[in-house]
Amino acid sequence: MTNREREILTLSFSNEGLDRGAKEETMEPWDLTIMNWQKQGLDTDFNQRMGLPCVPTEIGFIRKDGDVEPADHYYMTMLADAVFDLEKKIGYDPVVRMAFRIPFLSYDEEILEETERYCIKRDVDGWIRRYAKGSHVGTSLEAMAVKPVVWDEESWEKHKAHTLEAYKKYCTDQAMQARYGKYREISESGKYPIRFRLMGFFWIIRDLMDNEPMLYSWYDYPEMLHDIHRFQMDIYKEQMDKILKIVKPSVLFFEEDLSGKNGPLISPATFDEFLKPCYEEMIPFLKERGVSQVIVDTDGDFTKLIPNFVSAGVDGFLPVDVNAGVDIVQVRKQFPGLKFIGGFNKLEIIKGPEAIDREFKRLEPVIRQGGYLCGIDHQAAPDTPYEYYQYYVKRLGEVMAQWRGEAV
Repeated sequence: MTNREREILTLSFSNEGLDRGAKEETMEPWDLTIMNWQKQGLDTDFNQRMGLPCVPTEIGFIRKDGDVEPADHYYMTMLADAVFDLEKKIGYDPVVRMAFRIPFLSYDEEILEETERYCIKRDVDGWIRRYAKGSHVGTSLEAMAVKPVVWDEESWEKHKAHTLEAYKKYCTDQAMQARYGKYREISESGKYPIRFRLMGFFWIIRDLMDNEPMLYSWYDYPEMLHDIHRFQMDIYKEQMDKILKIVKPSVLFFEEDLSGKNGPLISPATFDEFLKPCYEEMIPFLKERGVSQVIVDTDGDFTKLIPNFVSAGVDGFLPVDVNAGVDIVQVRKQFPGLKFIGGFNKLEIIKGPEAIDREFKRLEPVIRQGGYLCGIDHQAAPDTPYEYYQYYVKRLGEVMAQWRGEAV
């Protein structure tokens, strides 16, 4: 049985034909965690091969061991090989991770003001940010936003026009083939699963606007938001129709992060007005082209919006944030057909083997039911002892063999 077949069957609610449950990690690793694990004996060149995001709002890593061209920001396969190699070394069923990004990162960087204490800079995403002197200008995650790239209809129209120029210039069939084409053989063989990311429909508004304008925009600029989503979906359809002829992800997830510890940042009514039509249009489009599972990625407590997501066609969620109060055992009782990736409390790993075993025991009912790739709820924290993480990975393999499989 291939790893891809195993992943698909693990996400089903039947053990038929399944030799054991898939043993996969939820997300790509945190570089600070890897740095500490290297000090504790992990032999890897992951951090030597990868770097930090180039601007505070970008998701993903930038290669250190090769040239980064503009199209690398949009056809994102830069982390695929390094993460795959690391997961294989640690003992997982490795996953090939990739993404597509709309070319918003297409502005010329420019210093607008500079003093002895700070500089104000236009970043590649068009945002204007203030950086303290001594910080790594353009890479600091603590940069202070001065002005977002979009704040009203006029700024959106300018940004849209700018983005379309970059789209025509950089998102070519040749650039697409150069990045995804080397994974075609893996995809066609089905040996390893491919996990694909797209920016979600809440995320894009937050990515273009500052937090407060974003929250007001649902009421102040509804037509603009509908236009942003139409622009987003038109590009996704044109690109994914081609990408999915090269690689076939078994799991595709939309990055949303629309929830906090106290619940969603938008109401169910706002979801139904703005986000639901996007999912209702995109999910059938993706599944008709071979995507098996469409998952939503959100931290925090998303449970109030589960009925809305389910009615829009979403299959499930990751990473299932335990420390925000989300318990998949209880959620599964209410929504028996919902699928999950994650859900294992990462803070329990820090406590050692007994706590790890207790957490697996807590999750046993959902693991046995299926429709669940057991993994940690996001990324292992930097203070996680590598010895305990190794124990977690070992036990994950054991419980997925013991509690999922045709002979169980």
